[in-house]
Amino acid sequence: MKAEVVNSLDNPRQLEKLYRDDKVSFKREFNSVYPTIKDNTVAQIWYERLNFENEALSWGSGRELFFVIVASFVAGLIAKLPTFFAINPEYFYPRNIGFIVFPFLMAYFAWKQTLPLKIIFPVFLIIVASVIYINVLPNNDKSGTLILACIHLPLFLWSILGFTYVSGDLKNGQGRLNFLRYNGDLVVMTTIILIAGGGLTVITLGLYELIGLKIGEFYFQNIAIWGLAAAPLVGTYLVQTNPQLVNMVSPVVAKIFTPLVFTTLVIYLIAVIYTGKDPYNDREFLLIFNLLLIGVMALILFSIAGTAKNSESRILTFMLFGLSIVTIVLNGIALSAIVFRISEWGITPNKLAVLGGNILILINLLLVTYRLFKTVNDQNQIETVESSIASFLPIYSLWTIVVIFLFPLLFSFK
Repeated sequence: MKAEVVNSLDNPRQLEKLYRDDKVSFKREFNSVYPTIKDNTVAQIWYERLNFENEALSWGSGRELFFVIVASFVAGLIAKLPTFFAINPEYFYPRNIGFIVFPFLMAYFAWKQTLPLKIIFPVFLIIVASVIYINVLPNNDKSGTLILACIHLPLFLWSILGFTYVSGDLKNGQGRLNFLRYNGDLVVMTTIILIAGGGLTVITLGLYELIGLKIGEFYFQNIAIWGLAAAPLVGTYLVQTNPQLVNMVSPVVAKIFTPLVFTTLVIYLIAVIYTGKDPYNDREFLLIFNLLLIGVMALILFSIAGTAKNSESRILTFMLFGLSIVTIVLNGIALSAIVFRISEWGITPNKLAVLGGNILILINLLLVTYRLFKTVNDQNQIETVESSIASFLPIYSLWTIVVIFLFPLLFSFK
């Protein structure tokens, strides 16, 4: 879109069309390219228009607000199904927690973008098939494939949400990056909502406690559960109608946490060597090691996706490059430990799932690191880093499909 914005400066009608087609993305991309076109009078006018500080919080249209309220209520009803039908919560929630959130986010974007039936119908079929599949898997708490399917199903649904977000255009690399940015903003907004909700809960329970009424059980079963189910949808609604609320979150995360995480990881590697911790024979340590790896990888992707529009920061790019190298070292240790454990004690669904995930992350990291290395020397290459992230998202989605739908069959539901 950056090139389209620049090329449309002499065509007001085309510029207005780009803005109306996708206001959030237009503002983001225009601000990123503005330093190079700020001498243009049209660009100056648009900059003032896009960045005018509107102090009022926008609540969108009445229809949109009504949609969010109804969808949030239905999400709460699904979360309450174990109570309504006496279903074992330990059976229901691990299998179905993703269906409390993602289908309604998909419905929101499908409705907001007026997606055609040829996109909505396949998404609907996938959701229905996933609901049936995960709930007919043999109920065995010791089944590694069942646990893996339950863990990976929300990730699969997240990828379907991404498909809906980009209006079914699998080749839309910029749309995938905008989806990543949306997820970062949603995490922040949802966290704020949950903190506010937690504060309200403490105050409410405390006030009723003062007058001798214990409403804790009723409150959590009939109010809090609806709030938890609605939080991601309400957060999405606020992010979409008020992008100015969190549009600076990504740069802040990148500038503050990237140096901190980089320093922490370097010290951590030294500490691992000093303490003699052995991921090759310590299963719990290897698990924590992999969770750390996934967290750092997510931070790298989020930081790059969020700072491309601030690509003049050479120091930050260099720091991301260093963080990527350290993470590759961590990935190499984890990967070698998994291979060692497989060679010593044989293959299991858990080991194979972790092995596949680590290989994908390593390949993605190598691509990102290579692009970052080129960006350190030429800051204009930052967009190639973005593309190396966006192009890999479908591959992660394919791996979740393998783990969810093929692993149980390959390992006979063990």
